[in-house]
Amino acid sequence: MTTGQRIAAKRKELELSQESLGEALGVSRQSIYKWESDTSLPDIDKLVALSRLFHVSVGWLLGVEEEQPETPSPETASGELSDAQLRMVEEIADRYLAAQPKPKKRRLWPYVLAALAVLYIGLRLMDRLDRMDNQYNNLSNSINNITYSVDRQINTITNRVEEILKSQNDLTADYGTEMTGWDLSQNTVTFSLRVVPKTYVAGMEVVFLADSGDGLAEFPAEEGPGREFTGEVTCELTDSITLSAVFVNGDTRQTQLLDNYSGLYQDSMPQIDLSGLESCFLHEERGEDGLFHLPEDYGWLRDQELDTKFGTVEVRGLKVGLFKNFRLVTWLEPCEQPKNWDVSGEQFFRFDAMDMDLEQGDILHFAAIYTDQYGRQGVAPSIPYFECFGEEISWPDDSDGTPYYGFSNYVF
Repeated sequence: MTTGQRIAAKRKELELSQESLGEALGVSRQSIYKWESDTSLPDIDKLVALSRLFHVSVGWLLGVEEEQPETPSPETASGELSDAQLRMVEEIADRYLAAQPKPKKRRLWPYVLAALAVLYIGLRLMDRLDRMDNQYNNLSNSINNITYSVDRQINTITNRVEEILKSQNDLTADYGTEMTGWDLSQNTVTFSLRVVPKTYVAGMEVVFLADSGDGLAEFPAEEGPGREFTGEVTCELTDSITLSAVFVNGDTRQTQLLDNYSGLYQDSMPQIDLSGLESCFLHEERGEDGLFHLPEDYGWLRDQELDTKFGTVEVRGLKVGLFKNFRLVTWLEPCEQPKNWDVSGEQFFRFDAMDMDLEQGDILHFAAIYTDQYGRQGVAPSIPYFECFGEEISWPDDSDGTPYYGFSNYVF
């Protein structure tokens, strides 16, 4: 068995999913998938964590020990021999004596003592290795804590510099934006805005601007107590909405960016978990004909979160497709759950084997395209995505998921 097969076998014995094992170890489901498919090995600290979780040795996980060692007893931990270990010593001595042509009884004791010494040294060495593992974990945690502390200080300094530069170029003494309502049937969202000019001039007017991707829309502001201007903005609900204030003084117009809201449209759509389908890309290399020959594979949809931050949303239509550089290559066919597949899914899809001509840097991933009860369309990309690296397909080392693109960026 390979290391990946051993990890998968022990995970299934404990009735753990890849997600739950990843949560227990503090890694992603994709990391567990890579380990079990033997495309990567766990780090040393994760190997130690796996050995403790599975109650096996690190050596067994790596395949250097054929049998899983029994859990050490308190006597073993203290250096004393257990009954099982004494029986092992006797067996070693018997085997050695049987190999001798004419054993002499008066010379048995040196071999027994030698076997005892070897076993004792081995036990002490195992105890020392375990202590070294603990020391390594402590050192690793210390390094991680230091790295986190340095990164946090750098981020704090960077944010502070940005705040200073912004305040120097800011036209406002104070401002605020807040999302106050929405109408999904009209696919609109409403914001409440307020600004206090840094330099106030009698007769000054303020106009609020909203840009949701189809051009600017203007909304008047009213002056109130404390020279504060307030107003409401209603615009199309998209994944990128920019709100600004224009200070009008005679013929002079000065614009100040107030806020940018990203991903609101996607947040208003149900979150769909599209799983499987990764194996059709793994370890695929370009054939002699210059094409990549992708095998048949299956995917499935897990539980769908229909309650969004904007209320309950219903899925009225859903299709799954393969996308190359966010352009549709082919739709997948809905199918029954494959035999011998022990997974929980509400709906299954089959990817038929196909040949693809790919160039360096081409991005491949699957995505679910769906419609809600208002006729709005959303997209749920699979994770991870894959990239063509010349002669093979793999996922980028620095990829935590599929690059975020809204529905409007997909072509099908």
